Amino acid sequence: MSFEIVVDSCCDLSPQMLKDPCFVKVPLTIRSNGSTFVDDEGFDQADLLWSMRQSEDAPSTSCPSPQSYLDAYRGGAEDVYVVTLSALLSGSHNSAVQGKLLLEEEEPQVNVHVFNSCSASSGEVLTALKIRELASSGMAFKHVVREVEQFIYQMQTLFVLESLENLRKNGRLTRLQAVVTGALKIKLLMAATPEGEICKLGQALTTRQALVKMVDKMAGDPGHQGKTLAITHCNCLERAFQVKDMVEAKCKFAQTIILEAGGITSVYANDGGIVTAY
Repeated sequence: MSFEIVVDSCCDLSPQMLKDPCFVKVPLTIRSNGSTFVDDEGFDQADLLWSMRQSEDAPSTSCPSPQSYLDAYRGGAEDVYVVTLSALLSGSHNSAVQGKLLLEEEEPQVNVHVFNSCSASSGEVLTALKIRELASSGMAFKHVVREVEQFIYQMQTLFVLESLENLRKNGRLTRLQAVVTGALKIKLLMAATPEGEICKLGQALTTRQALVKMVDKMAGDPGHQGKTLAITHCNCLERAFQVKDMVEAKCKFAQTIILEAGGITSVYANDGGIVTAY
């Protein structure tokens, strides 16, 4: 059976991964300080980070249209798997579902399933790679869907950000959390809930202390052993490798992959942010 994996652009697949023709990326759009950035292969991270620093207002994001998803689904594959940002953080999931309904009217013989990653960035990447692994093995469509839904349910997403300003401005955090952390310069260890909302797990005085807490949290979770850890960084490769070193000293992951933040992850993680999933 032929298959394709359609992802939104918060799925930070590496350039090497994107060489695999099974992956199709549907871009979101970012507006910041009067400029528009399409989160595709032409995206310039430095330009966006500079623009966000200059702006008094929060950057805004627009999800792809149902038509954009429909176009991506028309690749000729018999099985189409779709991975989106958490449905509680973006309208991308809803657009993908609307696109699926349109395709079912046109081509009812095509199998389509839209996965709500209940995550973002690293979590979406791990979900997409899991789909590829299972679908490549020849597993039936329904079995892949069942296995991947279980994988998403068990997945953990943890992150530490230099600045919570964009999350606060966009209403993704309660105002109180942002005021407290802004006033005291506290760094928060954050996570995704099983439903895909953002929650606070801990706090520290410095980013490094918060990252140590993040790694300790992983090490204390027996479920991490033998899994893949994905680390996405926003303009801080050295920090990502520091996290990798800490992880390898304390945890028993089968492998660790380091990824670069695309446009949407850069908006929310901001300069210096680290997003992990396993």
